[in-house]
This record gives sequence, structure tokens and C-alpha cells, in this order.
Amino acid sequence: MMTAVKETRMLLGGEWVNRKETITVRDPQDNTIFTTVPKASVKDALYAIETAKEGAKISAKLSVFERMNIIHKAVQYIEDNKERYAQTIATEGSKTITEARAEVKRCMDTMRLSAEEARRMHGETIPFGQREGGDNRIGYYYHFPVGIVAAITPFNDPLNLVAHKVGPAIASGNAIIVKPASLTPVSAILLAEALDYAGLPRKVLQVITGNGGEIGDVLVTHPAVRLVSFTGGFETGEAIAKKAGLKKISMELGSNSPAIVLEDADVMDAVQSCVAGAFGAVGQNCLGVQRIYVKEAVYHAFVEQFVAEAKKYIVGDKRSDETMMGPLIHEKEAIRIEKLVDEAVALGATILTGGERDGAFYMPTVLENVPRGAQIIEEEVFGPVVSIFKIDSVEEAIELANDVNYGLQAGIFTKNIDIAFKAIHDLEVGGVIVNDSSDYRVDAMPFGGVKGSGIGREGVKFAMEDMTEKKVVQFKL
Repeated sequence: MMTAVKETRMLLGGEWVNRKETITVRDPQDNTIFTTVPKASVKDALYAIETAKEGAKISAKLSVFERMNIIHKAVQYIEDNKERYAQTIATEGSKTITEARAEVKRCMDTMRLSAEEARRMHGETIPFGQREGGDNRIGYYYHFPVGIVAAITPFNDPLNLVAHKVGPAIASGNAIIVKPASLTPVSAILLAEALDYAGLPRKVLQVITGNGGEIGDVLVTHPAVRLVSFTGGFETGEAIAKKAGLKKISMELGSNSPAIVLEDADVMDAVQSCVAGAFGAVGQNCLGVQRIYVKEAVYHAFVEQFVAEAKKYIVGDKRSDETMMGPLIHEKEAIRIEKLVDEAVALGATILTGGERDGAFYMPTVLENVPRGAQIIEEEVFGPVVSIFKIDSVEEAIELANDVNYGLQAGIFTKNIDIAFKAIHDLEVGGVIVNDSSDYRVDAMPFGGVKGSGIGREGVKFAMEDMTEKKVVQFKL
């Protein structure tokens, strides 16, 4: 068990600072106080931007070798302190200690990828002779940093999702200001600690903690900020897009991910993949399986085995190595999910297992017979609830899978290559995972969705492309 920390400072203007006003960070499992962080003001946010103007100039002048060296040294620092990082994630957030340790490993992978992509970010020569009279011209294009990146990050992956913004920003020569989720700010501060130790010039990275409604608007709307990278909810993302102005925006806004199980699938494999995809990280996962469409021929076998596996889930103390699922991030989230389930039941849905709440804990829940129009299948649940449906054809499954305003990833289980490619082509999503659930990602791949699931793509290489512009150079001989 991690002991409470008296106070945690933020990195602002090149200094580790505190403030008289603070935000209390609590362990959602028992509501005990973990630490406090400064409550940054509008003045602090403006100061961060002014500092970042200097940081952007410093960052742009760092050689690729220097950027790589700093990032690799930061990774080594995280490796040397990985249990402290994992305990922090598990204390301030919802993840079990096992899940937290896995996140620390992924963070190190993300940062290593950032260092490696720094060496691979190059331009191309341009054949100016393609135009008549251009034979005496040669040239190329190269990438240059946008300048200042503002990153607003969520609570569910408080370390690795920050790394997905910070690593690419540094690797591509930008300054970055991180505003982490107020519920889980310490993990982001620990990433800044690693980079500070590694010798990153302090004005290049700042982590300011505070209320999003106050400091977030300053970061989003300020003209000096050239890219806003946001991971969070659809409504907040839509509001940011409306007020950001003329600048780049990259957003991952969640999903309502489907899985399709056909009659030729390995049913037990599909069950195990979808159970993990539905209930991992307490379902607080943008890739989490929320809807499962199962062909009639295997429906009863699938449901029976799925419910049996869901009942085996060990829910309890997130600090125990045996626990498979801990609490949601806050009791109000568990209450919100409880209301969604109750509404679905009132409309005719059947609870096959779960449907019980204890404070911030909500049991793994499986629903059947959920009618169209119920919020629990229209919106992102972001909790441990999955709905299963019987379908007659793959065409029906694809139509239903597409019938929401989200499209991040989808999974399909089949041995038929033709059907797999039909799903790949017809599913309105940013990624199709064949013979696994939607809940699969490597940190190097382009990651993002369509419709209400966001704009642009994360994944280190692709984030770096967003964080740079192309400059053309041409010589007339």
C-alpha cells in the first residue's frame, strides 16, 4: 500500500511550485486522501504559455541526438522507479496494481518509440522537373515543429496517455503544456519528474494542475497555442472544437465499441477476448467492448460461457495481485452506470449477471434484450457493462454496429476471410480487429476514430506528424 504524500508540486515556468489553493487527490477505493496538488489559476495558465514560447525556441534547437538521449534517460528513470509509478497509478486511479504495472511498461514503450521516431522524421525530395520548365530546379521538404502544444489528458490511463502526447511533442521539437485530469494528476507529474531528471530543459515541458473550466479554456483558446491534443468525452471535445479557433486539433473522444461473433468462430476464444475487453480497467476504456452481436447458431453457447466467465471476475481491493477489477474512478460514476442499467431494465432489458453497486464498485454486468433507443447502447457507458444481441446475418450485425455516433474500433470473430474483409470495408470505425475484441492496441499504430470518436490519429509517428508542419525548400540552379 502506498502511503499518502503530503503535497505534490506542479512544473510551471521552469520551476516546481505549489499554491495556497489546492486540489485534493483521493483514492477512489476508500476515499482517503492521497495528496494535494496546486490549483492553478488563469494567471498561471497565461504564464505557462509565455514560458512555453521560450521553451518552443529551446526545443526546436535541440538536436535529434539530444532529444533521443533525454527521452531514453527518462525511460531508464521510470524503469528504476517503476513500482512507485505503478503504485501511484493504482492509488489515484481505478486500475488494479496488475493493470497499473502494465501501464508503466506501456509508457516506457511509448517513450522509446518517441525517441526512435525522432530519427525517422524526415522529408522527401521533390521532382520539380514534373512541370515544364522546372528542369533547373531541385528541392525537398522537411518537418518543423508547430511550436506550443496544449495537452488535456483523462483519468483512465493517467501515465501512458500523457506519454502519448509528451513523447511525440518532445521528439518533434515542440514545447508542451499538460493539463492532466484533476482526479489523477500525480502520474503526469511523475512523467515530468523523469524528464526533468533526464535533463530536458524545463521550459520545454510544463504540467499544470487545476480545474479544466478555468485553465483549460485559456490553453485551448490562446493564439500562441498551435495544437490542442485532447483525450476525453464527446461533449467536452465538441466544446473545445467550437472555441479553439484557427489551430490544429487532435481528439480521441471515446466510443461504443462493438464485437461481432459469427457461427464459425472459436466461441471460447471469443468469450475470453470479449470478457477481458468489456471488464478490463473497470470498463473505463475507450476501446472497451460495449455491444456484442452473436450469430444465432452460437448465441446460447456464447452467452452461457460469457456469463460464467463474468461471474468468475474477482472484484475487490485493487492493491491485491489477485483482484481483477477495482472501483470506478468515483462513486458518482458508479451511480451514473447504475441509472443507465436501471433505465435499460425498465425498457425491457434482462440482467444476466451483475447489476449491483457498492459505493464506487459496480459488478461486471451482462445485459440481454436491450431495446434500441436505450442510452446504454446509444452512448459510451465507460463502465463494466456489456450488452449481447442475437443476429441473423453479418449484414445485420454491421448495420447495428454502425448505428451509433461513434466509430473507434470494432472486433469480428470469423474464419471466413471474405466475411472478414467485408466487415473491414463496411464497419465505420478507425480500426477493425479480426479474431480479437475491439480492445487491442499497440502504441505504434495510428489510433483514432470516425464520427463522434474524434479527429486525427494518435500513435507516436502519427502524433508527431500532427505536431509538425511541412516546409518546402527549392533551389533554382
